[in-house]
Amino acid sequence: MKIGGNLRWPIAAAGMAAAMAAHAQAPAWPAKPVRVLVGFSAGGPTDVVARAFADHASRALGQPFVVDNKPGANTILAAEAAVAAPADGYTLLLGATNHTMIPALYSQRVKFDAVRSFAPVCSLAASPTVLVVGPSMQVKSLDAFLQAVKAEPGKRTYATPGSGSSGHFASAQFTRLTATSMNHIPYKGAAQAITDLMGGQVDSSFATLGSALPQIQSGKLTALAVAAPQRSALLPNVPTFEEAGVKGYAADAWYGLLAPAGTPPAVLAALRRVATEFAQAPATREKLRSLGMEAQNTCAEAFGAQLAREVRLYGELARALDLKTE
Repeated sequence: MKIGGNLRWPIAAAGMAAAMAAHAQAPAWPAKPVRVLVGFSAGGPTDVVARAFADHASRALGQPFVVDNKPGANTILAAEAAVAAPADGYTLLLGATNHTMIPALYSQRVKFDAVRSFAPVCSLAASPTVLVVGPSMQVKSLDAFLQAVKAEPGKRTYATPGSGSSGHFASAQFTRLTATSMNHIPYKGAAQAITDLMGGQVDSSFATLGSALPQIQSGKLTALAVAAPQRSALLPNVPTFEEAGVKGYAADAWYGLLAPAGTPPAVLAALRRVATEFAQAPATREKLRSLGMEAQNTCAEAFGAQLAREVRLYGELARALDLKTE
C-alpha cells in the first residue's frame, strides 16, 4: 500500500508534464490570417458589417481578418465553403437573416444544416426594413404607392438581394397583407439592387435601412415607410408601416458571426470576447447608427436559440405564403 501510494505521485506528475508539453506545443490562435466569408457582393450591409468587424478583430488579435466575398445562391455558396473548411478558427462566416430562411426554401439542395453545422459566435448588428422607391415611381407616400401597384397588378417591380433573402420574405409578406401583386427581380446582393433602383430599372425595394440610408439621405431614393415599432431617429419624417396604415407588418435583419461546428471552445471564447468588445465600443455604435444599423450582442447559446427559432418561424411563413425561389 505504501509503495503504491508513492507511485501515484510520479504518475500524476508525468501526466501533468505531458499535458503542459502538449499545451506548450499547441500554437496560439490566431497564428495566421483569418478568413471571414460573406455571401453577398462588396458594398452591401453584410459586407459593411463584416469589414468593420474584421478591422476591429485584426487590431484586437494581432492577425489580419480578411473578408472574402462569395456571392451567389442566396449565400449558400459562402455557407457551404465555411462548413467545408477545417473547424480551426481560420474560416468564419458573417451571416445575415437569410441564413435562417435557407432551410425553408432549399431543404433538398444545401449541404449543411443552418443550425447544427455551425457554432454560433455572436450577433453584431441589426437593421429594420424600409420600403424605398426610385425615379420610376413618382410617389411620396405608402398610400400612393399602393394605389399605383393596385392599378397595374403584377406589373410593378421590387428588387431584392436574392431569391429567399430577407428582402424577398419582407416583400412577399407585404403583398400578402395588402392583397397586391408585384414582380420580383432578384439580385446577387443589395448593392446592385440599390444601384438599379436608383437608375429606374426597378420600381421599389423592401431594403434594410443599412443598405439604402445614404441614397435616401441624398434624395436619390424616397423612403415611404419603416418596418419598426417606432420611427427611426435617422429618418424622423418617415412613418412606420403601422402609422401609414399597414397593420401587423414588421421585418428586420440581423448580421452575425458563425464558425464551423467543432471549432475549439477556446477559439470561440476569444471570438465572442472580441465580438462583444466590437458591439459595445462607442465608435462601433456610432458607425453602425450612421449606416442605419444598431449594434447587437447576442452570443453563444442565446444566439443559437435565436437561429433555431427563426428557422421554425420562416419555415411556417414560407408555407403560409407559398414562397418559392426562382
